[in-house]
Amino acid sequence: MNNNEMREEIIRRTGADPLKCMKCGKCSASCPSYDEMEYHPHQFADMIARGKIEPLCNSESLYKCMSCMVCNERCPRGVKPGALVEAVRLIVIRQSGKNHLSQDKIPQLLNPELPQQAIVTAMRKYAK
Repeated sequence: MNNNEMREEIIRRTGADPLKCMKCGKCSASCPSYDEMEYHPHQFADMIARGKIEPLCNSESLYKCMSCMVCNERCPRGVKPGALVEAVRLIVIRQSGKNHLSQDKIPQLLNPELPQQAIVTAMRKYAK
């Protein structure tokens, strides 16, 4: 799948329109994983809009995103950056034919102080 096909597939799956992104950064400002990510939510939207999917596919930012979707709520234009991140992650997982992390490994990586939402999100993210 080339970059344009991936871009169209991501837009189709998410229903998001990354061209609406005005790069205000509200989504990134509310991201709990901001400091851990190479590419931030608003950058994902911009790169997808420009068809620069390959760097996103090779970025560890895909797995640093907590899928909390706070960025979707904060976006004044309804771009859905969190959904875009998840769509790219699913494409990478499906192309490689496996998950980045198996479900069996998740419990030993969890910090007991994590909120339950993070635990459920991790299970949902890696179970696909």
